[in-house]
Amino acid sequence: MQLQTRSFVDGGAIPAAFAFAEPDSETHSRFAGNRNPELSWKDVPAGCRSFAVLCIDPDAPTVPDDVNQEGRTVPHDLPRADFVHWVLVDVPASVSSIAAGSCSEGVTPGGKQAPPGPVGSRQGINDYTGWFAGDPELGGTYRGYDGPGPPWNDERLHHYRFRLHALGVERLDLGRDFTAGDVERAMKGHVLATAELVGTYTQNPALG
Repeated sequence: MQLQTRSFVDGGAIPAAFAFAEPDSETHSRFAGNRNPELSWKDVPAGCRSFAVLCIDPDAPTVPDDVNQEGRTVPHDLPRADFVHWVLVDVPASVSSIAAGSCSEGVTPGGKQAPPGPVGSRQGINDYTGWFAGDPELGGTYRGYDGPGPPWNDERLHHYRFRLHALGVERLDLGRDFTAGDVERAMKGHVLATAELVGTYTQNPALG
């Protein structure tokens, strides 16, 4: 199975149109286009009954103390963890592409409550939910796609892994508010093939 995109070059930089935040010369960072990238796939294995899409950044800082702080940087060697940007499941087997901006267009403070997607699909909670918890302006439940928004003072270039899973079941056994971890567990024993694309992103001018 092959996963492709016209939105960025595999292994290359993701344009700000598909990011949650972009550099700003005065404030360091501002909201960006936050469109989901275009994805398409082919060579699907026989027996596929649905698809799941996950987008995960494995370079998220594990300690928030220096994040977006003036006069400080997030060290390159700081231990990192996964940050989930997109959880999409139950995409019908008849679907072979997702158009750019069809699942997300712009930033929705507090999160999209009913994000659009392929007919029959469901979208789970991403990690901006936890990141903005307690924020009076941005706090809420973030569902569907919300793009890159790494710290503007991070010394590390972030990598965004878009993974497409072909599944042998039509619908995963999940509740309404499911996470990527829930999807990973529900997919066990049902994955027929997996394909991946990687894009990079930074808001740090020193890495640009």
